[in-house]
Amino acid sequence: MKKVLFALALPWLLEAQSIPELFDALKSHAQIKSDTMLVKKSEMQKKMVNSSLYPKIDLFASYDNYNEATGMLPVPPNKLLDMVQDQTVAQPFSNNIYKAGAKFSMPLFVKSIYTTAKKAEAMQRSAKAKKRINILQNEALIVGANANFLYLVSLTKALNGKEKSLLETKKTIQIKVDNGRSPASALYKINDSLNEIAISKNNIELQKKKLISTIESLTGVHLNAPVAMQQTATFEKGAFGSLKPLQEKVKADRINMQAQKEKLYPALYAHGSYVYSTGKAYNNDKDVNEEYGNVGILLNIPILEMNQYDSISLAKIELQSTEIELEKVRDELNSEAQMLETSLPLLDNSLKLYTQSVQNKKKLLAIAKVNYNNGRLSTEEYLRYEDAVVTQEANLYKTHATKWQTLMRLAVIYANNIEEMVK
Repeated sequence: MKKVLFALALPWLLEAQSIPELFDALKSHAQIKSDTMLVKKSEMQKKMVNSSLYPKIDLFASYDNYNEATGMLPVPPNKLLDMVQDQTVAQPFSNNIYKAGAKFSMPLFVKSIYTTAKKAEAMQRSAKAKKRINILQNEALIVGANANFLYLVSLTKALNGKEKSLLETKKTIQIKVDNGRSPASALYKINDSLNEIAISKNNIELQKKKLISTIESLTGVHLNAPVAMQQTATFEKGAFGSLKPLQEKVKADRINMQAQKEKLYPALYAHGSYVYSTGKAYNNDKDVNEEYGNVGILLNIPILEMNQYDSISLAKIELQSTEIELEKVRDELNSEAQMLETSLPLLDNSLKLYTQSVQNKKKLLAIAKVNYNNGRLSTEEYLRYEDAVVTQEANLYKTHATKWQTLMRLAVIYANNIEEMVK
C-alpha cells in the first residue's frame, strides 16, 4: 500500500530543475506517445502492403447435400464409359459429399502493389516528420510558457517592490494625517494604489495557474516555480523544415494516384488447390474417396472498371488538395518567418531601451519620493512615478518573454534542434 501511495505521489514530489528535464519528461508523456503510435501504424501499413506479395494459403472442409447426384471431381469420358459398363465400380457421384483440402493464390506481377508499397514508405516518412515537428512545437510551448512564467514572477517582484515603497510612504502620510499636516484623501489614494497592486497580484496568480497547467499537460510535471533558462544558440535559417510532413504527404498522394492508375494494368497471379472428397456412390452405394488438384496461372486484364476510374479521379483531387494546402502553409510560414526575423533586432533594441528606462524611472521615483515627503509634490503625481517604474519593468520582462517565444517559433518553422538552443 505504501508503494502504491508513493507511486501516486511521485509526480508531485519530483520537481524539474531545468528545461532539459522538462524536455525529457515531454518525450515520455502521452502527447508524444500518441505520435509514436501513428508512426507504428504507418510502419504496419507498409508491412501489410508488402505482405500482400506473399502466397495466401487456406485450409478448408465442407459438406454438401444435393437433390441430384453430383460429381465429386471431373471424370474423363473414356474412364466414365468403363464405369457405366461395369456397375460394380463405384462411380464418383453422390448426393452427400464431404470435402477437405487446401488452396493457395499468389500475385506474380501486380504493378499497383509495388507502387502502393512506395506510397506506404512516403506515409511513414510523413508520420515520422510529423512526430518530430510535434515534439518541436511542444518544446517551443514549454519554453514559451516557462518564459511567461518567469515574466509573471518578475512582475510580481516588481509589484512587491512598489507595495513595499507605498507601505513606507503610507506610514509617513499616516503621521502627517494624524498631525493635521496632510488631508485624509492622500491616505485614501495610497490605499487605493495598494488595493490595485493586490488585484494585479491576484490576476497574476490566475495566469500562473494556466501556465502551470499548460506545462503539466505536456510533461506531467507540476511546476511550483519557473525553471531557469539560458539561450545557447540562435535559430538557423534554411528550408522550412516544418513543411516536411506535408511535403511527404504530397509525394504519397502522387504515388497513390499512380497506384490507382496501375490497377487498370494487366495482373498475373498463380493459384492452385488440392481437394480430397468422400461420399457414397449413387450407383451402388459404395464408399468413394477421390483426390483432385490443380495449379495454374491467371492473367487478369481489366476492360471496363468504372469504380476504378472514379478512384483515379478521387486520388487526383486528394493530390491537388494536399498541394494547395502545402502552398497555403508555405506562404503563411514565409510571411511569418519574415515578420519574426525582422522583429528580433527590434526586440533586442527594446530590451536595451527598457533597461535604461527602468533605471532612469527608478532614479526619478527616488527624487519624487523626497519631494513628496517634503510637500513639494501631490499624491497623484507621486503615484504616477510609482506606476511608471512598474509599467516599464513589466514591459522589460514581457519583451524578454516575447523574444523567447519569437526564437522558439522560428526554430519550429525551420525545424531547428531546440534542445541545442536552450539549456
